[in-house]
Amino acid sequence: MKKIRFSYLVLIFAFLLVYPGCSKKEANEGFDCFSILAGREATIDGSVMFAHDEDDGGKQVVNWYKVPSLKHSPDEVINFKNGGVSVQPEETNSYLWLEMPGMSFSDSYLNQYGVCIGSDACSSREKEGVLTDGGIGYSLRRIMAERSKTAREAVKIGGELVSNYGYTSSGRTYCIADPNEAWMLSVVNGKHWIAQRIPDNHIAVIPNYYTIREIDLADTLNFLGSADIVEYAIEREWHNPDNGPFIFREAYSDSGSLKSIGNIYRMWRGINMLSEVDYDVEYDFPFSFEPEQKIGVKDFMKVLRDHYEGTDLHIDNQNPHLSNHRSICSNTNQYGFVAQLRSKMPVEIGAVLWIAPRRPCIQSFIPWYSGITKVPDGFGRNTYEQAIIEHFNPPPDIHKPVPELAYWHYYQESEVNPDDYENYFETKKTEIDAIENSLFKSQDGFEKEVLKTWEIDKEKALQMITDYTAKWVRKTFVY
Repeated sequence: MKKIRFSYLVLIFAFLLVYPGCSKKEANEGFDCFSILAGREATIDGSVMFAHDEDDGGKQVVNWYKVPSLKHSPDEVINFKNGGVSVQPEETNSYLWLEMPGMSFSDSYLNQYGVCIGSDACSSREKEGVLTDGGIGYSLRRIMAERSKTAREAVKIGGELVSNYGYTSSGRTYCIADPNEAWMLSVVNGKHWIAQRIPDNHIAVIPNYYTIREIDLADTLNFLGSADIVEYAIEREWHNPDNGPFIFREAYSDSGSLKSIGNIYRMWRGINMLSEVDYDVEYDFPFSFEPEQKIGVKDFMKVLRDHYEGTDLHIDNQNPHLSNHRSICSNTNQYGFVAQLRSKMPVEIGAVLWIAPRRPCIQSFIPWYSGITKVPDGFGRNTYEQAIIEHFNPPPDIHKPVPELAYWHYYQESEVNPDDYENYFETKKTEIDAIENSLFKSQDGFEKEVLKTWEIDKEKALQMITDYTAKWVRKTFVY
């Protein structure tokens, strides 16, 4: 770990400057999720990677589903939450789906082409966004997952939907990756959006504010977006061309999100754990950066588990989830994942979602291959068909713990709050290391055997990866 070059007092001073009068409660509210994207030249194995901690307060439950590729009739539609509809194509993709009943912006997807989608809330300053037919929110990521074959295509699909219907929430950045590219798609309440590609040799970190800066819509290799994104900001007096170049995050962000110390600390920490440059906490962080060295899955796992260890913000023997300082791994984590998206093997094997249920700091990341034919027993409350129907009208007992559902096992484990948290954490770390070290040691050999089988019998190869995921899951959850 790099040496931290400034003191706790400097951090507190910066905190007071940017967010005066902030209480502990205020410092920890409204920060839903944290993500990292890495281009294929920035990683050890040449994969595109996407790491994500999903944060949501209140009572929650997470279901895992494998949705097959589906045929649709000409009149079949997706019904949006607020009344709009979109006609389904003739066929939609299969995908792994992490579903949180009742939540509008919390689900994650990995589809059959290796397109992985998650998101981070980013408050905008737009209060007058135009909506058509009630706008689109929850359905946006599902449609991108169902219809896209690449991350770029997902961005175009998402941008077109926002342009047509308008986005219902204040703002959000969708992180979208495939085995070749990674993108951020930032949407604003109403019909404005911008997307930027992460350079192949760079890493990009995002907490809960917009990070896209200068844009160039003429450079369609790296940017896509609303044609009037600059003109509209000028019209609303959010940008004055006389004061310098257009910076999307400065023009469209809610000022509170940019000043939020919970965002600033996590951005600073995530970048400094990976970058070749040590940034001060008050620095105007770049959209993306070159890593100190090429990174791997383990490096991303370490970031998703971080509570500022090794800095003055970490207090020994205190449960870090109860700290005043919002950390990357937090008390509102519902799951974490690292998507390892490799282009040099069949996507069914090359696209892997390493998932840590509930809190990554005390639970193991287990590989869920894109090509698994079903999820292990106990990970979904019901069928995917029923989950789609009931998502915004779940049963009244949806949050009642039941031993048959895996989430409640992980939930109970994560809610342990001993006084000597450090010792508890070290005990869990020993268990985690034993599982993950075995996984990393066996992954290469296992995948070589699967690839050999793939050439002869694809169905048998898919059964191998399905059984492999189930075997390792059983080590973390007792049915």
